[in-house]
Amino acid sequence: MGKIGLFYGSNGGVTQSVADSIASALKKKGFEVDVKDIASSSNDDIAGYENVIFGTSTWGMGDLQDDWDSFVANLGDIDFGGKKVAYFGTGDQFSYPETFVDGIGLIDENVSGAEVIGQWPSDDYDFSDSKAYVNGSFIGLALDEDNQSNLTDDRISKWVDILAGSFS
Repeated sequence: MGKIGLFYGSNGGVTQSVADSIASALKKKGFEVDVKDIASSSNDDIAGYENVIFGTSTWGMGDLQDDWDSFVANLGDIDFGGKKVAYFGTGDQFSYPETFVDGIGLIDENVSGAEVIGQWPSDDYDFSDSKAYVNGSFIGLALDEDNQSNLTDDRISKWVDILAGSFS
């Protein structure tokens, strides 16, 4: 199994906590995971992994988390050919139903050539639009810690099962 690089951006600590939970669940399945804050990461850090997870929160009307906002344009300089990439995002589907977890869609727009894994069903969500919603599902794990935190652990567990079948 290849090592996984999990890169997250977090303002208030929620996305960092989710990143740690995902890493812990993957480690229980035998994966080696490095968890890194995007604020202190470089293109070379990301390029060193064949298996990558990107996580972000979405702020306001579909804005990327601060550190990702500064970094996202750099992703276009990375060769993602042969890499597997998964996404997770946190957002508030009730206050911002038209931009729910847009952040992961904004990151994905800057990743070219990767095999995207970990698509997630949109059932049990109440949103009207999202840049992360493609062909009837989210391109990654969508979490709403403001309104559905009671579902987070189960969603992470099921998503990690999906990833475990795809990461090698």
